[in-house]
Amino acid sequence: MPAISATAPGKIILFGEHAVVYNQPAIAVPISKVKARTIITANPKRKPGAVKVIAPNVGLDTYLDELPQDEPLAAAIRSVSHTLKLSTIPACDIRITSKIPIAAGMGSGAAVTISIIRALSAFLGVPFSDEQVSKLTYEIEKIHHGTPSGIDNSVIAFNKPVYYIRNQPIQTLEVPQPFTVVIGDTGIQSPTSTTVSNVRNAWRDNPTFYESIFGQIGRIVQDAQRAITGGEFKKLGLLLDKNHKQLQMLGVSSSELDHLVNVAKSAGALGAKLSGGGGGGNMITLVTSESAEQVADALQSEGAVNTIISVISSTI
Repeated sequence: MPAISATAPGKIILFGEHAVVYNQPAIAVPISKVKARTIITANPKRKPGAVKVIAPNVGLDTYLDELPQDEPLAAAIRSVSHTLKLSTIPACDIRITSKIPIAAGMGSGAAVTISIIRALSAFLGVPFSDEQVSKLTYEIEKIHHGTPSGIDNSVIAFNKPVYYIRNQPIQTLEVPQPFTVVIGDTGIQSPTSTTVSNVRNAWRDNPTFYESIFGQIGRIVQDAQRAITGGEFKKLGLLLDKNHKQLQMLGVSSSELDHLVNVAKSAGALGAKLSGGGGGGNMITLVTSESAEQVADALQSEGAVNTIISVISSTI
């Protein structure tokens, strides 16, 4: 039997992080320049159920039955088996790799899970639908993030720009005029679960203040949706700046993120903000196609450990 493989892209949140956890809208897009990949190879010489999990990115090389129930990679594998009501999985090697930065707001956990679920369900002869993949991934996201918004599993599973509101049907976002963004990585790992938890604790202490900010972010997202569909990119840049200020008020930015945002603006970006949980990870900036390289170079010269230039469109 030939090897079965599947990939899943990274993602970036354009607008609405943190507020999306409190039922405000958010806009996110897949970033296909970085991907997670799972390759499954049958190994009939081993007994049924002898499933080896190999994940060099996290130093894992062991058998599935040796991994705890709440280990995310093992949980993803077992979720497929449980859904298909299998008592054992045919003996195989499951090799998982990823080029998506970890704890950087690019959906690395969800992408890895999605690549596993897609590859394993295909290996077992029952490829899951996008909706099935998204729902299963959301459950695994609870291990990664505690209280996930649902946006990572949605945008990556459906592989399209989305306008997302928690517990509502997914709305794919039409992008009639493609636009270019530059993503800058601070190189500082910052687990989303930590910043989400910090914001939740602060919200509990002062719900009126934080709900006011969440509401303002929600209105920014609605304006951004109209700007994207209308091709109003100057306005979109100003909305990025406005969203970043609200995230600063939530206390989720950092000196490194603020520095890169300012560098991007000085280098000619139309707007910039942190993206994801904050505290580190990535920032994102809207640029013209002509200024993309200039902004990327400026970010790298001022501390970004990596940059990605990506064109956002309806067709990935």
